[in-house]
Amino acid sequence: MHLVKKIEIIANSFELGKILDGLDKSGVNGHIVIRNVAGKGLGGTREDLDMTMLDNVYIIAFCMPEQIKPVVEKIKPLLNKFGGTCYISDVMEVRSVRCVASM
Repeated sequence: MHLVKKIEIIANSFELGKILDGLDKSGVNGHIVIRNVAGKGLGGTREDLDMTMLDNVYIIAFCMPEQIKPVVEKIKPLLNKFGGTCYISDVMEVRSVRCVASM
């Protein structure tokens, strides 16, 4: 097990390409994208996807702790310009070196 950073970004799908490009340029090579997300923010406002022209996406990525500063430098201007939010947390990664199917 070792410590990694978990990056969670919720943004408009229109900006997905720019956000993923920013992650790539920061050295974060892998990510997960979940499309068509809706929810209620801290401000109490709720967004109904049936009422919006563009859907929201939820992006999850992981990186080493030393990569966080470049990630924030790339992603923060995009979120400031186009809206969205980003959460960064400490998590433990457990890597399996043996395939369960081979047991």
